[in-house]
Amino acid sequence: MIMNGGNADAGETDDVALLGRRAGLLSRRSFLVGSAVGVGTLGLAGCVTSDGMSLAEAAKVYGPVPDEKFPIPAVDVSKVDPKYYRRTVRYDTKEAPGTIIVDPGNYYVYRIEDDGNATRYGANVGRDGFRWSGDAYVGRKGEWATWTPPKEMIRRQPEAAKYAGGMPGGLDNPLGARTLYLYQNGAYTLYTIYASLDAESIGTGITSGCVGLLTQDMMHLYSRTPVKTKVVVLPA
Repeated sequence: MIMNGGNADAGETDDVALLGRRAGLLSRRSFLVGSAVGVGTLGLAGCVTSDGMSLAEAAKVYGPVPDEKFPIPAVDVSKVDPKYYRRTVRYDTKEAPGTIIVDPGNYYVYRIEDDGNATRYGANVGRDGFRWSGDAYVGRKGEWATWTPPKEMIRRQPEAAKYAGGMPGGLDNPLGARTLYLYQNGAYTLYTIYASLDAESIGTGITSGCVGLLTQDMMHLYSRTPVKTKVVVLPA
């Protein structure tokens, strides 16, 4: 996928799956993100969860965001397993506060906080054969980024050709409202953490290696994540 947005340069993958309630696109769970080489392996300590939010609380946290450039609808929280609602948990790690840790085996993304805690978000992750692990960092960020399918994808899915000139940011765009682009040694890895409108995708492996959070969670993480933030992706 070629992705341009905000202050971002272009990056490309050879496989894309479009997620979420994207009107007029190929299918409910076709298209998104990226095949790239793996980036090593590592392991970190696990976590112990605290009490989660109630359904009523979740409805507020994941309510509509009307003041965005493209007003964001509320999440149907009944379609999300409550264990994937955002919460604060204990997390034992030597990583510094602010570090993002992706746990694809359990469908979670953590932002390390002070005092041994972390903010935990439910996620969708790469399907079998497209998962990777290792260290990276946020090389750039994008809001309502433009998405352009690569030629390889258009050959596989000719219906994507209508977006060859780029799909502008919006609710139908597979990158969603916010995107964090992952880099290593100054080079884009082809992987992202992105915003998804597809509540039912959380807790599943459906992408080609990228990681999706509910849009409200992604906006929460994005606002607290500067460029150069370390990202650790654990083995699945």
